[in-house]
Amino acid sequence: MSNKVQAIDVPTPLVKKKILSPIVGLILLLKVVIIAYFGYMLVQAVQNNTVNFDSTFFLFILAGFFAQLIDGALGMAYGVSCTTLLLSLGISPKLASASVHTSEIFTTGVSGLSHIRFNNLDKKLFFKIVFTGVLGASLGAYLLSDLIDGAVIKPYISVYLVFLGGYLIYKAIRKNVEGKPKRKYAPVLALFGGLLDAIGGGGWGPIVTSNLLSQGHNPRKTIGTVNTAEFFVTYFATIVFIFVLGVQHLDIVLGLVIGGVLAAPIGAYVASKVNPKTLLILVGTLVVLTSIWSLINIFLK
Repeated sequence: MSNKVQAIDVPTPLVKKKILSPIVGLILLLKVVIIAYFGYMLVQAVQNNTVNFDSTFFLFILAGFFAQLIDGALGMAYGVSCTTLLLSLGISPKLASASVHTSEIFTTGVSGLSHIRFNNLDKKLFFKIVFTGVLGASLGAYLLSDLIDGAVIKPYISVYLVFLGGYLIYKAIRKNVEGKPKRKYAPVLALFGGLLDAIGGGGWGPIVTSNLLSQGHNPRKTIGTVNTAEFFVTYFATIVFIFVLGVQHLDIVLGLVIGGVLAAPIGAYVASKVNPKTLLILVGTLVVLTSIWSLINIFLK
C-alpha cells in the first residue's frame, strides 16, 4: 500500500479571486449605494410625472448598448458616443457630461466586474491609475460645473488623439505589442485623463488606454484595467456633478444605463478573445475616426 502524500496546489483562479475580492467588494458596495439613491429618484420622478418614456427612450437604450459594446471591447468611446448624441438633441455640455457620467456608474461597474471575471485586470497598473484618475475627474467635474467651458479645449485634445491613434496602428503593424510595459508615468496620465474626461464628457479611454498601449502594455489587460478603474473615476465625478447640478434628464440616464448594462459583459468577453495586435489596430482606428469626427463637428459649427 502506497503511503505517498500528494501535494495539494491551490488553483490559480482561486488565488486571483482572493487577491481581487476587495476590488469586487468595493464596486458592489458603491453600486448598491448609487442604485438605492437613483431608485428613490426614479420613484419620485414617476410620481411627479417628470420622466418621459416615449419612442426616444428606446433610442437611448440602443445608443447605450452599442456605445458600451465598443467601450467594453476596445476600452473607449462610450463617453464620446453618448455625449455626441446628447449634444445633438440640444442638451448643454455640462448637463450632457453629467448625464453620461451618471449612466457610466452602472455600465462601468458591470464592465469592470466582467473584465475581472475574464481575467483582464492588471492589479498593479490598476492601483497606479485609479487614485489619480479619481482626483482628476473630481476636479474636472467641479471646474466644468462652475468655472470653464469644456468645448474650448476639445479641438486640441482631438488633434493630439489623431496622431496618437496613428502611432498605435503603426506600432501594431511594425512591432510586437507585448513589449516591456512602462508604468512610471501612469499616475500622471490618469490624472489628466480623468480631468479631461470630466471636462469634455468623454476621453478617459482614448487618453489613458491609448497612451498605455503606446508604452507597450498588453492590450487585453490594459483595456480591462482601464475599464475597471473607470468605474471609480466616473463614480466620484458624478458625485460632484450631483452635488453642484443635481440630477436632470433621468429618462436619458435610464435609457443609457439599460442598454449599457446589457452590452457590458459582451464587450468584456470580446476583449478577452481578440488577438492583441488586432485589438491594438482596432483601438488605433477608433481613436483616429472618433477624433476626426469630433474635429469636423467643431469646425462645422
